[in-house]
Amino acid sequence: MDHVEAEGETLDEAIAKALKTLGVGRDRAAIEVLSHPRKGVLGIGAKKARVRASLKQPPADDEENEARGAREPARQRIVDPAEVAAAEKKGQAALAEILRLMELDATVEAKRGDSAEEVVLEIRGDTGGVFGERKGQLLDALHYVLTRIVAETRRGVQLEIDAEGYLDQRRKGLEDMALRLGEKAKRQRKAVTVDPLSPADRRIVHAALEDDPWLTTKSVGTGAYRRMLIIPEGDRKRKEEQKSERGPKQEGRDRKP
Repeated sequence: MDHVEAEGETLDEAIAKALKTLGVGRDRAAIEVLSHPRKGVLGIGAKKARVRASLKQPPADDEENEARGAREPARQRIVDPAEVAAAEKKGQAALAEILRLMELDATVEAKRGDSAEEVVLEIRGDTGGVFGERKGQLLDALHYVLTRIVAETRRGVQLEIDAEGYLDQRRKGLEDMALRLGEKAKRQRKAVTVDPLSPADRRIVHAALEDDPWLTTKSVGTGAYRRMLIIPEGDRKRKEEQKSERGPKQEGRDRKP
């Protein structure tokens, strides 16, 4: 995905939605205004703002190495541990201030994620269940804000926000979706497309299907949020693994009459 269109009540809202979908900051996208908002008369003739956002260039740190469609490994870019620590501190402080302004009696605990550049900010305390409402939309909004705050100075560092067990629930949901779509791909014998996901979510899908010898997964597009393909491959992966285990000498003997 190298461009998207989005609508909003204001131009700023439309631009924010488009940037979120692309997964980039304002400096990495070119914005084209397709229509300005219009209030109309007594609601008649009202019109929302609409914009088209296009990537200026593929982010240098967004390259992903996917070996044989198995689990999506960590990026090859080496992230300075000092930058990760600085992003962790900045993100933790910003989230704690947001919780204070929301008048929530909660604290923020920072911990490292599955990859070297990933930081998980866990909200703990009495949140009144607000983060579990509407399928985590509030957490998604906070994630967008904090990502923009950290990305201004610490590119390449990934932030995740957790509260009320949301990340575990999302992981389970993504794994169930991956298995369901994997069965669909095998049953229909054609690739199934998964809607754009974040790098962390794509890793979950890759990992859920990596041990299935009948499937291959692949990320397509550019930017942080990419679509995925779940591709039925027969038992190709199993044959390749057996071939690798036998080695060239054994393979040569197998071909002899």
